[in-house]
Amino acid sequence: MSIRVTLNCCVKSGQLELLLPFLEKHLPTVRAFNGCLDVTIYFDKPNSEMLIEEQWLSVKHHRAYIEHIDNNGVLAELASFLASAPSIKYFEKAAV
Repeated sequence: MSIRVTLNCCVKSGQLELLLPFLEKHLPTVRAFNGCLDVTIYFDKPNSEMLIEEQWLSVKHHRAYIEHIDNNGVLAELASFLASAPSIKYFEKAAV
């Protein structure tokens, strides 16, 4: 069964327009990573918030991706656009 991952991010003031090209460049890599099923980005522009909603085969797959981007510098580059570390949550689909 797959899992849903949400990353709630507070974008630094004035960084949203700079963040968009970064996302366009790196989202294809995320979507092609082993275990990734889907990635969707949402913005609350008035509040400078971004929600990254992802679907992965497992938490293990997602954590492997996070380790990968930590090692290659992409995570640090993403963090440079953010006011604080994102809130990451994992959800399993309820069978109701």
